[in-house]
Amino acid sequence: MDKKIKPFETKVWLSSPTMHGPELEYVKEAYETNWMSTVGENIHETERLACEKIGCKYAVALSTGTAALHMAVKLAGVKPGEQVFCSDMTFDATVNPVVYEGGVPVFIDTEYETWNMDPAALEKAFELYPEVKVVVVAHLYGTPGKMDEIREICEKHGAVIIEDAAESLGATYKGVQTGTFGTYNCISFNGNKIITGSSGGMLLTNEEEAANKVRKWSTQSRENAPWYQHEELGYNYRMSNVIAGVVRGQFPYLEEHIAQKKAIYERYKKGLQGLPVKMNPYDKENSEPNFWLSCLLIDPEAMCRQVRGEQEALYISEPGKSCPTEILETLAKYNAEGRPVWKPMHMQPIYRMNGFVTREGNGRAKTNAYIMGGAMGEDGRPLDVGMDIFQRGLCLPSDNKMTAKEQEIVIEIIRGCFE
Repeated sequence: MDKKIKPFETKVWLSSPTMHGPELEYVKEAYETNWMSTVGENIHETERLACEKIGCKYAVALSTGTAALHMAVKLAGVKPGEQVFCSDMTFDATVNPVVYEGGVPVFIDTEYETWNMDPAALEKAFELYPEVKVVVVAHLYGTPGKMDEIREICEKHGAVIIEDAAESLGATYKGVQTGTFGTYNCISFNGNKIITGSSGGMLLTNEEEAANKVRKWSTQSRENAPWYQHEELGYNYRMSNVIAGVVRGQFPYLEEHIAQKKAIYERYKKGLQGLPVKMNPYDKENSEPNFWLSCLLIDPEAMCRQVRGEQEALYISEPGKSCPTEILETLAKYNAEGRPVWKPMHMQPIYRMNGFVTREGNGRAKTNAYIMGGAMGEDGRPLDVGMDIFQRGLCLPSDNKMTAKEQEIVIEIIRGCFE
């Protein structure tokens, strides 16, 4: 490592909010007009902007993306004990709402081309669990999955798609915005997303009845009566007019943020050439990500020895090699934030007893084989793709306020880890 590199005076973040000014004006408007609760012009306008941008008929502004996913699972009719296919390599907010309704997640392995749900594994899963009628698909780090293949498989088996587009707002697949491929779709405005409200999310659908149900459920299922009348279970899930003001002010800057994120991705790709690493991939012919996070995958032969427990990791540094733990710890020393990629759901203690399906069938035996000996499938790929990406991958500082000079230093730090 170059001894001349000094820690950043101001922290270089993974992905922090980027504010512009109009957000504050809309929040001030909510304050001055006293519309501070879960009704108001900001909510109506934010829902309109979402429909206009994404191309759906109805949008319901909710308190979080997780709330939107919960409402989607409820709309899909998931009942206690019913199994639901879910993306394996994702944040657990994709999966937890299935459990809120008593459903049982079955995890579908990842494919290397997009780091998203593997259509071949999904097809295999329907052979093993033909009764499943709901599939929850996430687009990892803003990169669309293979939606034509996934949708064709789901249609063949009569399954409803819930699309978790929390990370992929503004990304397109074959020219179509993510957030439109499922019957029920969800986006997030969490503080680190491509645009933010500090919190918040939306349920997107083309079904008017579904949108109306969510509007009712999310306001404690209050009936149209002069008193508080309740005939079914409700939730306090509606977005506030204050949060909606922030989202409303952010929407005009979505394309600008995407362009900034793409430039970061391209600078990493160019600056890391010659190292035994690859950037997180996408299908250049069919998709355009929003490049929310730039990620790195270290080549297998360039991995130094690394062991991860439930909450700690150890590694042994080796010349010419590195590992995610070493790179992340080194970045932290220089006041830059990176993160491990999402730990697959089938590896999480809470879900380790759930079903897990790879393209070659029952994934539990495959995972054990991979842990014990790095076993490979017939196509020469690791039997557990999500685990392999988790072991070798990491998320790089991707904040769109990071300057090109700061990114050059981050790249130099990464390169130093392989010396």
